[in-house]
Amino acid sequence: MTSEELIDSLIQQVKEQSETIDNLSRALNDSNQTNKGLRETIDGLQSTIDELNLAIKVLTEKLGMNSRNSSKPPASDGLDKPAPKSLKQPSGKKVGGQAGHPGTHLNVTAEPDEIILYTPSVCLSCPNHDVCASRACVGETRQVIDAVVSVKVTAHQSLVLDCPLNGMPQKGEFPDDIKATVQYGGNLQALAVALNTIGAVSVNRTHEILSSVFSIPLSTGTVSNMVSRCANGLTGMVEFIFRKLAAARIGHFDETGTRVDGKTMWVHNASNSEYTYLTINEKRGQEGMDAAGVLPIFAGTAIHDCWGPYWKYTNCLHGLCCAHLLRELIGVEDNHPEQTWATAFKELLLDMKAAKEKAIERGDNQLSSLHLSFYDILYDQIVAIGYQENPIPEPNPGKKKRGRVKKGKVRALLERLDIHKASVCLFIYDFDVPFDNNLAERDQRMVKTKTKVSGCFRSKDGARDYLKIMSYVGTAKKQGINPYEAIRQAIIGTPEFIFA
Repeated sequence: MTSEELIDSLIQQVKEQSETIDNLSRALNDSNQTNKGLRETIDGLQSTIDELNLAIKVLTEKLGMNSRNSSKPPASDGLDKPAPKSLKQPSGKKVGGQAGHPGTHLNVTAEPDEIILYTPSVCLSCPNHDVCASRACVGETRQVIDAVVSVKVTAHQSLVLDCPLNGMPQKGEFPDDIKATVQYGGNLQALAVALNTIGAVSVNRTHEILSSVFSIPLSTGTVSNMVSRCANGLTGMVEFIFRKLAAARIGHFDETGTRVDGKTMWVHNASNSEYTYLTINEKRGQEGMDAAGVLPIFAGTAIHDCWGPYWKYTNCLHGLCCAHLLRELIGVEDNHPEQTWATAFKELLLDMKAAKEKAIERGDNQLSSLHLSFYDILYDQIVAIGYQENPIPEPNPGKKKRGRVKKGKVRALLERLDIHKASVCLFIYDFDVPFDNNLAERDQRMVKTKTKVSGCFRSKDGARDYLKIMSYVGTAKKQGINPYEAIRQAIIGTPEFIFA
């Protein structure tokens, strides 16, 4: 082989090796692309797995929620109600009424309306019966207290007198409340309004009950008109209650949903130990609160459940409902047993509550500085443990998603307790501030009962009438006034008597 042939052969080999290297390089690039695609697929699958695990965790937590460990209402528990678990410590006393408790019972009436005498049956045929009966004494008395259902018709007649002075006949004037030829009296109207409002009975059932009991033609329209007239007569009283609450030092605020004409609307409640004020609005948040009117001008201490819109009112102090916090902490205990801080924080709240109650029993109006310092330090220590147990989740680098990483309900609760520490602990610094917001919840409980029994309000005007009456009745009860009597006084035009 000549040298030229040898060179050509070497050149050919070099070309072939170069092509082989190019092919291997392309194969390597393809492999790298495939590996990159597989890595992205794996990252995507891992992200999906993480999201599914989070969804499973959230759903499991929701399944574990009930009225005992969350803000869900008791009605949502259905038949699967949680076993009662009181946060109160055992007192060591027997169950039931304690020695010295006065109790409530029927008393024997000194002057009964009717007396029925019972002679021994063996003496009825005795010839000496009359002689013995004249010397008889009462051996035992048993009284039956019953209601007598009757209708009383009072005829109001205007007399016409011939005046000898001017020769003109003079006619007597009827009272202002006697307007029609035939009308229903104040007692019957008050009973109809009380059944429909306090009793939460629907208009149809109120009509059925009163018509059948009294045998009078009381229509559903008449019942509705009675409720409406009663509400219209309370406008001045409700405005008075509004002004009193707006100027109060302590105010309880809450809201609850109800159905009006097939739509969900929101009842806003402002109340304290003396007054109750209820309004309704299409919106639950700040728009509805502004429409109610109390919070925008309230300068006292507002007790609420820490819902976001309440914090927009900066002209007042804020105190949080610790009963809501306890339910949330119990929910963390039930659904996240690894969270040790929740139990510690729950015990801290209960200890602070017990310390305040003992101080009040001693006649003190504040806790000692030693107690306050101890609770302040312990509060921060428990929150710090909570942050260690709940670090902020790291963002997944394999999935680009806008916005903040979800922290979860436990971390959110922890941050809320940290940020609003002063509002959580306000009840131990100011003894006028209550531990919970139960007063507001009690004041609006009748709204839920009315919705459950009657179904819904047919109109917004009807809902407003109901809430005006319940504001007045709720205030009357706090003043120690019988609710039926309060309504009767409103019917006859003297509702202000509750403040006499």
